[in-house]
Amino acid sequence: GRGLNGPVAPLPPPEAVLPHREPFLFLDEVTELTPEGTARGTWHLTGDEDFFAGHFPGLPTLPGVLMLEAIAQLGAYAVLSDERTAGKLPLFGGVDGARFRRQVSPGDTLTLEVELGRMSSRAGKGHGRARVDDQLACECDLLFVLVDAPT
Repeated sequence: GRGLNGPVAPLPPPEAVLPHREPFLFLDEVTELTPEGTARGTWHLTGDEDFFAGHFPGLPTLPGVLMLEAIAQLGAYAVLSDERTAGKLPLFGGVDGARFRRQVSPGDTLTLEVELGRMSSRAGKGHGRARVDDQLACECDLLFVLVDAPT
């Protein structure tokens, strides 16, 4: 993209920031990251993912908990992009108010968005959404705790 002062460098791929790896990396790219703690990204569901075969035969549906995980991974990307969290790993501390609004199917692209809230040296909060096209698929409040990353 282009910023006010010319081309904007692309953001690092998720695997350069997150410790997650296949088959448990649910974030294909991060498209926006602001200093205020807002992040946007995408997860493209091809239909080849193993969970679709069993959830559910004849009506493949993305499990809601995996939508929450994708939102949390985007939040972790935002947290770990801050130099103050070097050497840390954000883990789920809780999920509040999770609501699932529409089915997500093979071929859909989830557009993810997270806004980080209050953060201390040990924990933080965020609010996340997942959309397909312009339809809300999932929304939740996240609580995370920061632990020392494995070395």
